[in-house]
Amino acid sequence: MDFFAFQGGVMLLVFFALLLVKGFVFVTALMFPAEAYEAAGKLTKVAWCLILGLGFAAALVLPGVLGLINIAFTIAAFVYLADVRPALQSLTRRR
Repeated sequence: MDFFAFQGGVMLLVFFALLLVKGFVFVTALMFPAEAYEAAGKLTKVAWCLILGLGFAAALVLPGVLGLINIAFTIAAFVYLADVRPALQSLTRRR
């Protein structure tokens, strides 16, 4: 097996994994009520949905072309996943 073919396969897997993460966080951002964002002291729902939606669209439309922008949107998706989503879940838990 050629090293470059292996590297290309790994990069393709990473691309699809990050695309899946960006899609997941975008959909979950849409599902929380706007009041929960304000109660948690985070950016507004509109701001997070705009950031995450643009990141998902950029990954779909221009994969790899805008590397730095895709990295910034990936970091934003992981910030949402690690910080914002747990705060929203703690406020909107069903009892």
